[in-house]
Amino acid sequence: MPAFHYAFKIKDIPSTRKFYVDILGCEEGRSTDTWIDFNFFGHQLSAHISDHIPANDYCGKVDGVSVPIPHFGCLLSDTQFNDVRERLEKANIEFIVKPQVRYPGQAGEQWTMFILDYSGNPIEFKSFKDEGEVFLK
Repeated sequence: MPAFHYAFKIKDIPSTRKFYVDILGCEEGRSTDTWIDFNFFGHQLSAHISDHIPANDYCGKVDGVSVPIPHFGCLLSDTQFNDVRERLEKANIEFIVKPQVRYPGQAGEQWTMFILDYSGNPIEFKSFKDEGEVFLK
C-alpha cells in the first residue's frame, strides 16, 4: 500500500525525538540540526524546526468536542491503537479527545483519540471495526 509523506513544523529536535521515538515508538530516519524524519506507522513524517508555529484553530466538531483543524493522524489496527493509547497514558499525555468509540453498533464504528505532540501539532489516531467502512458516504 502506498505511504504518505507529511512535512510539518516543530519547536526543537530533542522534544520531537522524545515524543515520536520514545513515546509513540516510531523509528527515526534521517536528520540534521534543523529537521528529523520518522517512520510513522509506515508513513514518512518530516519535522522541521520553525520559530513560526501558528496557533491551533479548534474549529472542528467531533461528537460535540472542538478539535484542531488542520490535524493529521493515522488509521491503526486495534492492537496498534491500544499500544499507542497505553504509551500515551504512560507518558501522561493529555488527550484533546480521550480514547472512545464513535458510532457504536453502526456502520463506520471506530475508536478515536486526539492529542498534541510536544510542539502543539494535533494528531488523531483511529481504528475502524471494519476497515471496509473507512470511506462510507
